[in-house]
Amino acid sequence: MADELQAELGVPTLEMRGISKTFPGVKALNGVELKAWRGQVLSLMGENGAGKSTLMKILSGAYQADAGGEILIDGQRIHIDGPISAKAHGIAIIYQELSLAPNLTVAENIFMGRELSKSLFVDRAGMIEACRDVLKRLGTTFGPETPVSVLSIAERQLVEIARAVQSGAKIIVMDEPTTALSSRETEGLFAIIRQLRQDGIAIIYISHRMDEIYELSDRVSVLRDGSYVGTLEKGEIDAPTLVRMMVGRELSSFYTKDHDPDGTRGPVVLEVEGITDGGRRVHPSSFKLHAGEVLGLAGLVGSGRTELARLIYGVDQRAGGKIVLDGKPAPMSDPKASLDAGLAYLTEDRKGQGLFLDMSVRDNVNLGVIDRDAHGPGFLNLTSARKRAIQAILGLRIRVASAAVNVGALSGGNQQKVLLSRWLETNPKVLILDEPTRGVDIGAKSEIYKIIDDLAKRGLGVLVISSELPEIIGICDRVLVMREGRIEGEVGGATGRAITQENIMAFATGIAA
Repeated sequence: MADELQAELGVPTLEMRGISKTFPGVKALNGVELKAWRGQVLSLMGENGAGKSTLMKILSGAYQADAGGEILIDGQRIHIDGPISAKAHGIAIIYQELSLAPNLTVAENIFMGRELSKSLFVDRAGMIEACRDVLKRLGTTFGPETPVSVLSIAERQLVEIARAVQSGAKIIVMDEPTTALSSRETEGLFAIIRQLRQDGIAIIYISHRMDEIYELSDRVSVLRDGSYVGTLEKGEIDAPTLVRMMVGRELSSFYTKDHDPDGTRGPVVLEVEGITDGGRRVHPSSFKLHAGEVLGLAGLVGSGRTELARLIYGVDQRAGGKIVLDGKPAPMSDPKASLDAGLAYLTEDRKGQGLFLDMSVRDNVNLGVIDRDAHGPGFLNLTSARKRAIQAILGLRIRVASAAVNVGALSGGNQQKVLLSRWLETNPKVLILDEPTRGVDIGAKSEIYKIIDDLAKRGLGVLVISSELPEIIGICDRVLVMREGRIEGEVGGATGRAITQENIMAFATGIAA
């Protein structure tokens, strides 16, 4: 089938053959193949460390491949010796960390490095006029003279795309473009991608999110451990096959739920009664969480899941309700009081609200228990802090060379495990995990599921908030479903309603009512 489709499509817009790359002591890529056609979206998938970024850096000219491989554009072999060369061949890469100058205007950013000139002067009027057409094509609400500093992340992405289109790019690579976008902004980006596809541009799309892959992809190519595994055509794309290709094992081995094989639960460890912020985002909400239980909190975007968690933990001010933790009334008026009482909360925004990216793994792990190592004002026992960090690295299988490495240098999955280890060091009775696997590759997801299962085995009560229904279904014993700031219903446990996507969505959309 693949051969027939390739014959029908003709010569690939981009073809990479036998691409290898060796760093000191590491074979990052080993004879990788890749083909992309104009008017198609090719998704590139693989775990962190599979070689996706290295391959794209070779395509962008940031790295040079080892001898023996070749890159072809429209069937013609080319040599890319740097970023300028890549752009000259019509290759544009939009990285997760955007490369715009906030102090410049949209037009100045779009023409950065290739400014128009007129009579030895920069032709600002010409650049502004040239930008109007491309911005109109992309449906932006801002103009060429808008300062980039006032734009949202989604709007800045559009500037990057406009720069690629205006430069005449044939091939646009998008690396995890939806990480910082809301669902509405993501829908807008998808509309732009479909338009680019209709315009005949070849799109290479890198993402860990299965739903995005299903929605956008014409084809999916998979890398594993620096090697090319294979390519699936649109009609062949499904989760079990992709997972097997990426990690070498079946999807059924991913979700771990061994903590409660007999269906028994421990005593109630957290009781929430009528918690509300006055009805602004959360109406009075009540539930119970048992020791040794993984309780899911599901719902559509904007349903109030995160807002409820923040009220419980004391991040946001409550207008009413009470909390009983381990049988004792707990005021938990702020995060410090909650932590002292035995409740820990892993935020959904690990980079913005959880981790200190320019600090070491050791320091990030120890921040929650820094007082344990204090020997008088200003004195810390660094030996204890280092030992604690090493135990966390080994216990949670954090892939890092040493505890002295900055957290910002780690993959998403390892960053998440560092943040999780910080809260586990506080010995909580209850752990709230808000989107625990967001931005994490599939292999790391499986490891985080195993950690959650082990925590439940140890008797912790775990509340998991997730937008991924397969995740909720796979690891939770019961699921509460929120809708418009209320707990609309419950599935699993003693309810008699199975934990299925249909039952969850019935409550999430109001159909069950």
